Amino acid sequence: MLARAVGVMDAASRNQNAVAVYGCLYYSFRMQEHKLWFEHALIGDDWHRDVLMTVGADGTIAGIRSDTPADGAVRHEGAGLPGIANVHSHAHQRAMAGLTERSGPGPDSFWTWRELMYRFLGRMTPEDLQAIAAQLYVECLKAGYTAVGEFQYLHHQPDGHPYETRAEMSLRTLAAAREAGIAITLLPTLYAFGGFGGVPAGEGQRRFLNDAEGFLRIVEILAGTIDGDADAALGISPHSLRAVTPELMAEALAGLDAIAPGAPVHIHVAEQAREVEECIAWSGGARPVAWLMDRIGIDGRWCLIHATHMDEGETDRLAQSGAVAGLCPLTEANLGDGLFPAPRYLEAGGRIAIGSDSHVSRSPAAELSMLEYGQRLIHRSRNALAGGPGRSTGRTLFDRVRLGGAQVMGRRTGRLAIGARADIAVLDTAAPALVSREGDALLDSWIFASDGGAVRDVYVGGRQVVAGGRHEREDEIAARYRTALDRLLAEPSVG
Repeated sequence: MLARAVGVMDAASRNQNAVAVYGCLYYSFRMQEHKLWFEHALIGDDWHRDVLMTVGADGTIAGIRSDTPADGAVRHEGAGLPGIANVHSHAHQRAMAGLTERSGPGPDSFWTWRELMYRFLGRMTPEDLQAIAAQLYVECLKAGYTAVGEFQYLHHQPDGHPYETRAEMSLRTLAAAREAGIAITLLPTLYAFGGFGGVPAGEGQRRFLNDAEGFLRIVEILAGTIDGDADAALGISPHSLRAVTPELMAEALAGLDAIAPGAPVHIHVAEQAREVEECIAWSGGARPVAWLMDRIGIDGRWCLIHATHMDEGETDRLAQSGAVAGLCPLTEANLGDGLFPAPRYLEAGGRIAIGSDSHVSRSPAAELSMLEYGQRLIHRSRNALAGGPGRSTGRTLFDRVRLGGAQVMGRRTGRLAIGARADIAVLDTAAPALVSREGDALLDSWIFASDGGAVRDVYVGGRQVVAGGRHEREDEIAARYRTALDRLLAEPSVG
């Protein structure tokens, strides 16, 4: 079926120069132990003042003391937060954000948007993808994300044939992450069919397609390439129940466990009502989330992306499973998908994370405000997801997504605590929306009143990549992005 884990080192040796060719080796930067000081910081689960943090040479937090003078540390007159993971990214879609907001000849939906997206992807080169992903990752960092989960299904050449290096396109996103300095969880996507029950894929999907052996070859190459890189992790993403048969999914999961035991598994599920209807027809009555629960088994390594259209039974079962629902509120709104049943799910103890998906926004604050506002609109209430009387809605949502995101990214993140990666976003407490706020009021004001633009400094693995609101390489990366877009958009119109 596949070359077992012993093949990983062969894959690594064949690709030992891959990242040197495909991008800047930011991860090779060698730090010394250093100290950071924050006027305010969310340490563990509590707010503290005058926080002195020691970051080890390995990029993890080695010491924390509050009520301590700066004592020569790098000073941050702001609020230090654990960085948030963007758990669901299709980097290639950043290039077409805003280009599909023109109505078609009939009713528009996810399915009409998808056809436009396929035509756009037909001409994207590896160089284009790297340039687009690097721009995206810079934008994510500047907004406060410190890690990205790249759900990458654009695998092959336009005619469907693999590149000479089968993992070429996933390696390009890795190179882009290293250029930008963002942590990445690589989630190569298994995609083989065009509909439930093994319906043949269409022409627009030919760049996505792999059998189990070809797909696991990509996973092996990536495992060998990121070995030893603390800011890169690996999982897989069976695209959806309509794109992967049960047999193929089982084969991929077994192969993953041979290469990277316990690695995260992300999957699109129940995003559109039509998908639910087709699943019921194919399965003889089972809805998508229930089918996964009954046939595959879901636990804490799984991230179910969207899970928008669940009935009450599915909602409760998912909440109790230990898995994470990966919500993308602004993409779900943009595509007209629907609203996730958040109040019931969270009351049942469900875990959530957020992602920017199609990248109509790259701001975690904007995603969280949309999550809350959608519930306010449908239930005609305020502070719908605060979690109880007297609680901060911003703090509740922030805590849930920082912990849920850390769970399904395969990295020690989500808390500012000894032993965790030093992934930190610093809010500018002098920003107008944050003036005179402290504690949870900082989070409420950042999420609901700042337009998401109050992030001043960002660290990933202890290395500063955003300072004073600017990324250290943003001009160079933006220039490459413009060149790629000029070429792509100079060709025949997407529509």
